[in-house]
Amino acid sequence: MLRNTAVRSLILWSALIWISGLGQTAGATQLSAETSSIDHILLWGRDIDQVTAVIAVKLGFQVRPGRDPGGVANRYVRMSDGSYLELEGITSSHPDMDPGMRADQAVLRGGSGSRTFGLRSWALDQARAFLLQQGLSPTAIFSASPTDPDGEGPSMPPRWRLFAFEHQPLSSNLFFIDYATGKVTPTRVSDDQVARTHPNSAQELSALWILSSDADADRKQFERMGFTGGTRIQIPQISAHGYGVPVGQKRIFFLQPDGPGIAADALRKGGPQVLGISVGVADFDRAKRWIERGYGEELASYRGALGTSFLAPTQGDLGLLIEFHAVSETATER
Repeated sequence: MLRNTAVRSLILWSALIWISGLGQTAGATQLSAETSSIDHILLWGRDIDQVTAVIAVKLGFQVRPGRDPGGVANRYVRMSDGSYLELEGITSSHPDMDPGMRADQAVLRGGSGSRTFGLRSWALDQARAFLLQQGLSPTAIFSASPTDPDGEGPSMPPRWRLFAFEHQPLSSNLFFIDYATGKVTPTRVSDDQVARTHPNSAQELSALWILSSDADADRKQFERMGFTGGTRIQIPQISAHGYGVPVGQKRIFFLQPDGPGIAADALRKGGPQVLGISVGVADFDRAKRWIERGYGEELASYRGALGTSFLAPTQGDLGLLIEFHAVSETATER
């Protein structure tokens, strides 16, 4: 009798542990997916003024000044929802680069394009713990310098904290980042509003186009990281197919070539990369008029994965495609 009772107790205890483990895993998965969003990409130009001119003059974005601390200058295109593009360019023959910059330039070799993107996590420590649990080798978390000229000073929390990976889990380089809440002043609010107001009416960075030879492998790795719900997509404008995976209210498109075309050419010439981005605009017609004027050609509209869209011919200038879409249609579909 006692033995049977002990066995039943052991079975019950084991079941409770197993259920508890399932709950923790499900909770961590939900944490990673629901507390993250697309933050920004790193977009290298052949030089910082070249990429700035294309982004501002041809494409109609507002560009905010950055810094040039060690031979790599940066500038920003900030969207009203908090996402942004970080423009980068080498300004010295011996630039001081962090490991991520060196990894990008090992492929780009001074050319233009993007190989790295960041997701914002509002639960950075928990996200890192979950990824460790999944065996995905995130780095330690490191922070902005206490003397960061754009920070609040040594007595305040660092302006940003982030981690990357010892061994990248995806075909393009990924990191997770979060930001401290800065002091709110009338001047900062005013400057911020101006920086996020674009002549082309851009509102958000809606999707990233991650190109590799195996979209399903990227999707499966991303699913290990807690991002599920991928659906099949095709982008005939670039002859590519793959999966659209939600990240909060946005999407990451993991793509591979679908026969000859833009995607196949890009992969053959540049390997895995951030091939493109989707940008939501408040005034679709205005954005289209601006960019047609900037490039001196008429651009075709089409019904894309995010609604009415057109593709700007930016690959030669930026090493990156930019799709513009009507943000009101995307909001309705969400």
